[in-house]
Amino acid sequence: MRFADIAVNLTDPMYAGTYVGRPKHDSDIPQILTRAKDKGVEKILITGTSAEENIKALKLAKEYNLHCTAGCHPTSTNEIDKHPLGFEGYINDLKELINQDRNENGSKKIISIGEIGLDYDRLHYSSKEIQLKYLPNLILLSKEFKLPLFLHCRTSESFIDLIKILKDLKWNSNWVGESGGGGGVLHSFTGTLNEMKELVEMGLYIGINGCSLKTKEGLEMIKQIPLNHLILETDGPWCSITSSHESFKYLKDLEIESNSNLFIKKVNKPNKWQDGLGVKGRQEPADIVVIAHIVASIKGISIEELSEKVWENSMRLFWPDEIGK
Repeated sequence: MRFADIAVNLTDPMYAGTYVGRPKHDSDIPQILTRAKDKGVEKILITGTSAEENIKALKLAKEYNLHCTAGCHPTSTNEIDKHPLGFEGYINDLKELINQDRNENGSKKIISIGEIGLDYDRLHYSSKEIQLKYLPNLILLSKEFKLPLFLHCRTSESFIDLIKILKDLKWNSNWVGESGGGGGVLHSFTGTLNEMKELVEMGLYIGINGCSLKTKEGLEMIKQIPLNHLILETDGPWCSITSSHESFKYLKDLEIESNSNLFIKKVNKPNKWQDGLGVKGRQEPADIVVIAHIVASIKGISIEELSEKVWENSMRLFWPDEIGK
């Protein structure tokens, strides 16, 4: 089986060994990537979320031969007005980063526009007005560069606004060109069944991780995601599955059935970290295998069928030029 983790915040300080501002251990990114490879994770997409994080994500992608997104997370959109040249200067810097990547020996490590979208859960970071003001032009970068969208959306109110913006822009999956297999993904999806159906009708993929597995309603929604629109992710280091999650029962069953071969070994606390071990509560790409098994159980299909179809979806969306190679 093979897997692609399409959402990893590899620039997060936790992967460098720093938790809540306190150093606990050395960076263990090489070990994290080794564990991922051992579990069959062949593709990793690093998430870019701000001007600074985009640069860091691209650097990591080059260093470890991975890929990344470039965009402005809705909670980071307040930084746009702080740019000396305003939005025009901000967007030009973003375009320049993408063009530099493309012109650097054909690198093309940036393969998606994102993370962009709307987040009305955390308006203390960036107001609704600012998010709505800049999102349309950020979305249009997808059309300009023929890159799929990596979308973020929190709350039903923001979902309504996001769909309206996409429709007003006459967005469609053809923006990415004939070689692309879809226009984008709404990652870390926690919405309703009807919202999922609307996204699918528009041609978007649904990104599922541990946060999607919290509620009974969420599991019922996952059952009905068409297999050809499903993509998996960890959103590491976030979105661990905890005992309060509706999906936890599947996790316990897997622990019994798998003889622990499915799970990577993790220490309970960061200050107990040991070389070669993960950290409890810090998701990493290797954990996508567990998510895949849980989703397969929810949908009542084999892990082999699920993993292969999700792999095909991920490749079609983000790595279409590599299909068949």
